Amino acid sequence: MEKKSYKSWTISDEFWEKVKSAVPDTGTKREPNKTYQHKPGQGRKPIPPRKILAGILYVLRTGCQWKAAPKEYASGSSLHRYFQAWTKAGFFLKIWQMGLGEYDELKGIQWEWQCGDGRMVKAPLAREAVGPNPTDRGKMGTKRSVWTD
Repeated sequence: MEKKSYKSWTISDEFWEKVKSAVPDTGTKREPNKTYQHKPGQGRKPIPPRKILAGILYVLRTGCQWKAAPKEYASGSSLHRYFQAWTKAGFFLKIWQMGLGEYDELKGIQWEWQCGDGRMVKAPLAREAVGPNPTDRGKMGTKRSVWTD
């Protein structure tokens, strides 16, 4: 059996089968108390949810702006609108939880032990590597502003 390679933002058939039931209804139905200019069925066709998710993952994975997303997915503004709606509906949280559950079944997650590390300090050897600050010029004392009358 040939193994397919996927780019990090593409959606495999296996992944789509697992998450498609979690995709929220995006409100493409007509509102009952609103008057519309066109008859039902006219206008643009809805974008398939799989294509929308692929476009959203493309933007999130590559870090590009929404407007820079390839048109093969949808317009950037449409992708962003769906992203906001799906985030509000809890879609991404739900599929993240599904993924954690599946990973826990396959590999096991050590829920009892968690660790975080972070540090924000100056690099210890920075002065030796780059030399003195060019604005310092080795002067002693404090900098004073001159005030004139």
